Amino acid sequence: MILHVKKDIDKNLLNNVVNYYNGVLLEKDEYFIIISSKNSNIKNEWQQYIIEKFELNSECQLSSREYKKETKRIDLPCGYIGGDEKNTIIIAGPCAVESEQQIFESAKFIKSLGINAFRAGLYKSRSSPYTFQGLGDKGLNLLYKIKNEFNLIIVSEVRDITNFDKIANLADILQVGAKAMYDQAILRACGESSKPVLLKRHFGANISDFIQATEFILSAGNEKVILCERGIRTFETKTRFTLDLTGVAYMKKYLNLPVVVDPSHAMGYSYGVPALTKSMYGYGNRRIIDRSASITSKSIE
Repeated sequence: MILHVKKDIDKNLLNNVVNYYNGVLLEKDEYFIIISSKNSNIKNEWQQYIIEKFELNSECQLSSREYKKETKRIDLPCGYIGGDEKNTIIIAGPCAVESEQQIFESAKFIKSLGINAFRAGLYKSRSSPYTFQGLGDKGLNLLYKIKNEFNLIIVSEVRDITNFDKIANLADILQVGAKAMYDQAILRACGESSKPVLLKRHFGANISDFIQATEFILSAGNEKVILCERGIRTFETKTRFTLDLTGVAYMKKYLNLPVVVDPSHAMGYSYGVPALTKSMYGYGNRRIIDRSASITSKSIE
């Protein structure tokens, strides 16, 4: 349940209401109290302070179309994502920043295609400690350079809370990678940020898990969340992951947040990415994130 509370309520009384329900206070231009869906009764003496009440019968609250019907529009330096218009957004770039030559060639090529959103990781969350972990701090200046030289908006991953501020100062969109989807410290920090957040679904997460991670960000105050379907792990071994189109359909119907699809991580092989991208566009999803290595150098990954 979500309570829209009058601004002139006494602050002590407001805190009493929040504590009574063990709720979460969302304090922006107005007061909103997010309460467990199991609680729906409001004391009579508190009724006069309630502007509106939203009773929701699922774990999906702030992200629910029952709460806000329209898809959230998120303004970006290069345009916008979301809203009711069917605009096309493509985010492209290498998985990781590897060298100055690689990142500049990639940026130049992507810009030549008319793509303005560039993604590249500095701190990579790898399954093995022996694979390339990213350039880390050494790559910060490289991303700053291409951002300014090519007038690109930067999407980069926050691997853990220790590098959050560095990425937040650089990136126009904060990316929470699949493996960090369960990291509540990162989710809460993203919620306290004013930057848009691209939240990737963990490959082992069901839709309910994904929604709950989203609610951590929303309930901390940041409404600018972009959901990213990037494939889930199934019994199939011929592709890296399985792109969950049914999940995309569910999220587009029941959630009020824009959804981006990542065909490259789902496929795992370059030969299938163009066809998968076309299918996404035909499916009605015009927001796509694509991982592309430099056109002249081989990715370390």
